[in-house]
Amino acid sequence: MAYKALYRKYRPRTFDEVVGQEHITETLKHQVMTGNISHAYLFTGSRGTGKTSTAKIFAKAVNCPNAKNGSPCFECEVCRGLEDPSNVDILEIDAASNNRVDEIRDIREKVKFLPVLGKYKVYIVDEVHMLTDQAFNALLKTLEEPPAHVIFILATTEVHKLPATILSRCMRFDFRLIPVQTLMELVRNIYNNEGIKYTEEALKLIALAGEGSCRDTISVADCVASFSQGNVTTEATQKVLGTSDTEEYVKLFDAIINKDVGKALTVLQENYDNGKNMLVFAKNCTMHARNLLVMKNCADSEEMQSLAVTTKQELLKQCQTVDNDSLMEYMKIFSSIEAELKYALSPKTLIETAIVIAISEVGEDQKKNEK
Repeated sequence: MAYKALYRKYRPRTFDEVVGQEHITETLKHQVMTGNISHAYLFTGSRGTGKTSTAKIFAKAVNCPNAKNGSPCFECEVCRGLEDPSNVDILEIDAASNNRVDEIRDIREKVKFLPVLGKYKVYIVDEVHMLTDQAFNALLKTLEEPPAHVIFILATTEVHKLPATILSRCMRFDFRLIPVQTLMELVRNIYNNEGIKYTEEALKLIALAGEGSCRDTISVADCVASFSQGNVTTEATQKVLGTSDTEEYVKLFDAIINKDVGKALTVLQENYDNGKNMLVFAKNCTMHARNLLVMKNCADSEEMQSLAVTTKQELLKQCQTVDNDSLMEYMKIFSSIEAELKYALSPKTLIETAIVIAISEVGEDQKKNEK
């Protein structure tokens, strides 16, 4: 059998398996159990936070005659029929490639037909913000007066692009970015099920790389597991992500705080020569400054306590050599170049410039004020 990617293998099938969106799944479960179903829903949020998965679960749950705690049972004839990709009761439409008015008019004609298996015919329109103005106008009429057997679920990452007339006719749910600790537990459970060994620090690196996206996190976890052949170490994770260990950022910030341009640029050059990803490097510079700020002001926080002992000691020692204002300036300087780095022809030059600015400008205003 062909290998199945982990993000597909562990895609949630029930509301209880959806990660980090309890404020949404609990509401939808109650609606299924009470039968108070709306005619149109809007799922909005960043990529990989569970919008489409939740839509598919809800579409099956409202049709399942034996729903268990609001989720589909997967045992009845209806659930088995809806699992078949050829079923015509749950229709997933990609608005990016079906965004013309003709496609929406076609939907308006087909909504008249009753569902074949269950009680509802559910249309899941993904990336709905890609529809043209004419297509939105055509969809509006259907949303205003839909047949009783039809439910629309609109999903988008860019809700600000939707017309107010569409927004006002949908029950809106905002999917949140998923916390790092929750993503760590998710990867931990997957690795345990797959028999993959791992370190706690590697789990945290993977979760941080996912940036709040469940799908991205699992994809990174899959890649790292393949690279490390089932033994996920911190070093293997850093190689896959193109990032450096904490010691490198401590060395860099020692040079920045002590205003040693030569040493700071040497540290950067060494990381560049070792093939480190410059965008990731800049993001981690921002994160390092942020971690120093947190350590300086709340060293006993749960987040700081969960760090490795050596990492915690290094941060504690370094944060005592710099003030809050300087750390906030470092965060601004490095975060400001992240967007440019994605398209820069010479990303290292951008980071070199940021380092020199951080060394030459931060603290100068304070000195002037003191005088």
